[in-house]
Amino acid sequence: MLNERVICAGFGGQGVMLMGQLISYAGMIEGKEVSWLPSYGPEMRGGTANCSVMVSERPIGSPVITDDATVAIVMNLPSLDKFERDIISGGKLLINSSLIDKKASRSDVTAYYVPANEIAVDLGNPRVANMVMLGAFLELTKTVSVDAVMKALKKVFGDSKAHLMAINEEAMNRGAEIIKG
Repeated sequence: MLNERVICAGFGGQGVMLMGQLISYAGMIEGKEVSWLPSYGPEMRGGTANCSVMVSERPIGSPVITDDATVAIVMNLPSLDKFERDIISGGKLLINSSLIDKKASRSDVTAYYVPANEIAVDLGNPRVANMVMLGAFLELTKTVSVDAVMKALKKVFGDSKAHLMAINEEAMNRGAEIIKG
C-alpha cells in the first residue's frame, strides 16, 4: 500500500518547492491522495526552504511530517543535519553529494549519494540539480511515474518555459541512472 511521506529540503532557490509540487501534482494526475506543505526560512532565495509531501492510496489525515518521513531529499548540509533524524528506521535518504561531503550518520536508513550539481553543470544548466534529485527519487521509490511528473511540469512551466522541458527530463533521467548504478 503506497504511503510515502517525503521531506524535500535545501536553500531557497534550489528548487525544493518545485520538487514537492511536481510529486504532488503527479500524484493528483495519477488519482492518488496527496498533500504538499511548504515551509520557508526568513529569506526566500538563500534562506532555508523545505516542504512535506505525502502521496498515498488512502486519505491523508494531516499534512504534517514530524519524525515519520519515509524519504528525505536533502540538497545542502543544514538540511541533512536538520532532517536526517526525521526519517523512519528503514527509510531512505537522498543526499546531494555535490554540496554535502558528510556521510549519513544513521545506520538504520539507506543513504544514496547523488552528485546533482555536477550532473546539472554537465548538462549545461546548474538550475536543474533539483530535477536530478527528483529523478533519483522517482527511480528509487516509484511513488509516481516520470510521465506524470512531465505532465505536471508542463502545466507548471506553461508555454513560456516549454523550451526547458527536454533538459529537465534529461536531468531526471541522469538522476535515475545514479540509482540504477
